[in-house]
Amino acid sequence: MSTFDLTGLSVRPSQVWGGVRLVPLVRDEPIETLRLHAQIYGDSIGVAKVNHRTAYMSYIPHGFVTTWSTDGTPAAAYGTEITQDAPSALLRLHFHRRMAQRADKKRLRFLPMHLAIEGYLALHFGGPDIVWEEWSQRAIRNGLSPRVEEAYVGAQVQGLADALRVFEIHPGQCGVMVYVADALAAAFVVPHPDDYRELHPTLIMDAYGELIYQYALFSPPVPQFRVRLNESHVNSLADLRAEARRQQLAWPRFHDSAMASGLLDATYDIRRTYRMGDYTLTRFVPGFLPKHENHIGELITDQHGRTAYLKTFRLSENQVRRGYLLNLLAANNWHIPTTAAAIGITEAALGLRIEAAGLGSMVKGHVMDLYRASQRRR
Repeated sequence: MSTFDLTGLSVRPSQVWGGVRLVPLVRDEPIETLRLHAQIYGDSIGVAKVNHRTAYMSYIPHGFVTTWSTDGTPAAAYGTEITQDAPSALLRLHFHRRMAQRADKKRLRFLPMHLAIEGYLALHFGGPDIVWEEWSQRAIRNGLSPRVEEAYVGAQVQGLADALRVFEIHPGQCGVMVYVADALAAAFVVPHPDDYRELHPTLIMDAYGELIYQYALFSPPVPQFRVRLNESHVNSLADLRAEARRQQLAWPRFHDSAMASGLLDATYDIRRTYRMGDYTLTRFVPGFLPKHENHIGELITDQHGRTAYLKTFRLSENQVRRGYLLNLLAANNWHIPTTAAAIGITEAALGLRIEAAGLGSMVKGHVMDLYRASQRRR
């Protein structure tokens, strides 16, 4: 389990638009030996092959460091139609052989955030590895396939498009923390200021969780954090400079310890995906602690472990609950009585939790009926 090393990155004062707060991240020195650029796919569905039996399908509006061709692009019907003629509306498909794939000798194409989401979807994807009597034949044969999660594109997050359009990009800015209703929605870090200027607009095409969508919809405007100097300490220009400096240092401390602590203080299971010379591309999942912030994401670090690239996605409470239950079941060999005893609840209560988390189809129907009946008698 690991945390992030954000050495060389510092925060600047936040900018507020309604319920959206953007906190710029500025590098002391830009990274020159690793660069990112965007490839825009447009309104299309992406299909990535995970292995010979498993595919990952998602709306994929853009990729990083990629090549593609429009010649002979396949198309699929948009919606459902019964017709002898050609479908009236077509939605293009893009096929990606992997989430991360070498484009040439020194270029790697990967699908930002989808690399992380696929890692979350693959969590204990194979399902029960012991055929206990409670699990359905579907769970034994197919595991968690198909595994489906929902997210919202940034254009649906109220206020985000305007915030990204009107906010100032700072000199040296290499990243941003996106807050909605002062809840951390996403962190985005790139190696170089030129990369950030190019990739800043892609934040509106990124995926955001249900919690963030709801917060944007219902949250009132968030307050500005205004600087207040202690006039009693200011008797000269030197005092004014010192007081201003104290305020400059106070904001980063407050941000890191109060606003971003849920991301920065957590520990993560980090898995390597690709090695690129002195840099390593990884994806990570959290410890799935219920009623806490939980972020998944992807990361590029240098040989010293310092962050060159970071993109995160905040999970909803339901998504956290699914991850927590899957980890708990796997840690107890998928045995429901043992798992229930480990957290001090009854088998029936655990079964109903599994159902409430959207995993009820894994349990045999008559077993789930017994769980419901047992809970009603209590």
